[in-house]
Amino acid sequence: MENIEFTAGKAIAGLVYLLVGILFYILFRVAVKKILGYSKNRLSEKQQKHLETIESLIVGLSKYVILLAVILATLATYGINVSSLLAGLGIATAVLGLAFQDMARDIIAGVSIVAQGLFEVGDIIEIDGFTGKVIALGLKTTRIQNWKGPVKIITNRNISEVINYTKTHSIAIVDVYASYDAPTEKVVEALEAVKKRLDGKLENTIDEIMVWGLMDLEESGVKYRISVKTEPYKHFKTQRIFRKEIKDEFVKRKIKIPYKQIVVHEEK
Repeated sequence: MENIEFTAGKAIAGLVYLLVGILFYILFRVAVKKILGYSKNRLSEKQQKHLETIESLIVGLSKYVILLAVILATLATYGINVSSLLAGLGIATAVLGLAFQDMARDIIAGVSIVAQGLFEVGDIIEIDGFTGKVIALGLKTTRIQNWKGPVKIITNRNISEVINYTKTHSIAIVDVYASYDAPTEKVVEALEAVKKRLDGKLENTIDEIMVWGLMDLEESGVKYRISVKTEPYKHFKTQRIFRKEIKDEFVKRKIKIPYKQIVVHEEK
């Protein structure tokens, strides 16, 4: 076994290797962002998201490669035969594989997610009841941020079922109620007026507005429906616009919107 001599000079050399590794990682990350950022300007939104995902994986992988290089360079400084060490990596890999099998599973799962296109950075997904935007996809973990701000960090090996809301279009659906006194034709005419006013003028819609008409007879009133296809996960704003326009149209046409009432009987 080789004698390892610890000196101040070797310690400083190890520290220098570490600082150089950190500097190289920062420069590499900046370079990747600039190179891919230049390409993003000429790509579609979907292609940009795919590029961001690849960028996240490349930067994550570079961190581990640079760390390994720093460790090997530091060991060589202390007189350890790195060549023989690398030659024996077969056995070392087996030992490390047992010690870090969870990490290996995370990395394999991360690569699999990208290879299968399950989701990418920027997609809106749901995992275990948590819905949010993918803000980072690394080799070990995935970070999802919901609209309220909290970020959920999930190890890649634990991602088994994913609902991806950005793989296909969404549908903005608004169910509105009118009183039983309001003639069906009058209510449908009001919805058609809203359709005529908004068709082709709403952002992120990809089809014409559909007026479904009478849908159900319920205790508090008659249910009617209007809907339209939108770009993935862009339906919330459209629904808010629908509700405002429908309410204004109902008020204009004097169509009563029912609401729950409580009847109190007083004993005499």
